[in-house]
Amino acid sequence: VTGKGMTPPRKILFPPEKICMDWRQKRRPGAGLYNFGSTCYLNVILQCLTYTPPLANYLLSRQHSRFCSQQGFCMMCIMEAHVRKVLYSSASVIRPRAVIRDLKCKQFQVLRQVFFSSLKGELLTPFLVIGEFKPDIPGDAYEFLRCTLNAMQKACLSGSNDLDVSSQETTIIYQIFGGFLRSRVTCLSCKTVSDFYKVFLDVLLKIKGASSLTTALEYFVTPKDMDGKKCFKCSKCKKKVAVTKMITVHRVPRVLTVCLGRADDRTSKKLSQVVEYPEFLDLRPYTSDPDGEPLLYSLYAVVVHTGHTCLGGHFFCYIKASNEEWYKMNDVSVESCDIHTVLGQQAYLLFYAR
Repeated sequence: VTGKGMTPPRKILFPPEKICMDWRQKRRPGAGLYNFGSTCYLNVILQCLTYTPPLANYLLSRQHSRFCSQQGFCMMCIMEAHVRKVLYSSASVIRPRAVIRDLKCKQFQVLRQVFFSSLKGELLTPFLVIGEFKPDIPGDAYEFLRCTLNAMQKACLSGSNDLDVSSQETTIIYQIFGGFLRSRVTCLSCKTVSDFYKVFLDVLLKIKGASSLTTALEYFVTPKDMDGKKCFKCSKCKKKVAVTKMITVHRVPRVLTVCLGRADDRTSKKLSQVVEYPEFLDLRPYTSDPDGEPLLYSLYAVVVHTGHTCLGGHFFCYIKASNEEWYKMNDVSVESCDIHTVLGQQAYLLFYAR
């Protein structure tokens, strides 16, 4: 077995032992968020990140802004100010004007274009025109999540020069959301096995024909026969060969983010079926070592998309606050609800914590 992609970092930017997975402070749920026209996709991601315990603990400590020397746009500073405002304000509704204003920044748009190019056709809304995030133009929640995390990652690396790639993947963002996938490629001619590792911040699952999250995960880790394509150069055969490929979670993240891909690959129509998902998920069966001890995750946020097409509709979310209670957050509205309501939704994004 040969492997590639898991070089040890030369430097640890944020020590993992400093991450606190439980809320440091228990409080009532924070404010709802004003919708500026079509900013529901933005609101749900801001709420999900606000109620991600290890990230909120870090942002509320102001560890970043106290030492930030970045001029102009800094997504970490923006999120720090936003989370404090939402959780500490006595207001029932917050207008996230600062977030929307700063998202017009050129740096954020470059991140958006790079992300969109890499996943074109796999988003819920695959035909969005690349340009500015604007209050009056619908957007995609998954796209905004990835762009936001990438912008926060870039802010964490500001002032850090000449870092190897593995060291860049030890920021607070990667320590919370990051894990490793292993792609195991087996040559069908000589049976030589090659392993390749790649860091990930979320898992995008195909759900066509899947009735549950576990079914979609099982398909994700099922070996795919690529015997019709000679697309891999075998190190032993010294030529391109047909192979099987199997992807597994090799190193699990502290926070697992799952996107249930609701855009049909061929027609781009929305896949509206209900995909069942559990409150507690054992990730062990989908890892490179499926026979080990259970790896239990607890659901703490769900993003829902309503509407019959991918190009319109509305986003809202369900959040588990620091008081262990669930709330439906629909822009300005924050309402208490129960776990049975949460588990019965047409989910788009799922957030689980170890």
